[in-house]
Amino acid sequence: MPAISALVPNSNIIHHTSKIFSYLPAVALTVGIAVLSLWEYPHIPKEIHASDKVLHALMYLFFAMAWIAPSAYQRLAKLATYAIVLLATTAYGALMEILQRFCTLSRSGEMADLYADFLGALIGLILVALCQRLFTTSH
Repeated sequence: MPAISALVPNSNIIHHTSKIFSYLPAVALTVGIAVLSLWEYPHIPKEIHASDKVLHALMYLFFAMAWIAPSAYQRLAKLATYAIVLLATTAYGALMEILQRFCTLSRSGEMADLYADFLGALIGLILVALCQRLFTTSH
């Protein structure tokens, strides 16, 4: 009969697996934003075009929150972590705008979209930082 310790999974494996799974929403949003940004739309309805900057800001708000959340939840997120996530999400937004400009026929890259991406990411990170501070000081 095997020893009990052989039947209990290695806690390091469980820890690393749960850490990897904590980034799945961020990875899903990364892929989703790429698909939405590069999908060829023959005609974009005016109501969507009119609120395009709001949609950009909201997408990148959740995008930045998804990338910082695993670190914030583990109370590992420091100012440098927030800065890296802000730079990375903004760089990703810039890449999407460049790809829209040069790799699609029905889309165009706009600086105003990039500003909305940056602002949304910044607001998302501020919200996570405020929540992190609130929950860290209350426990």
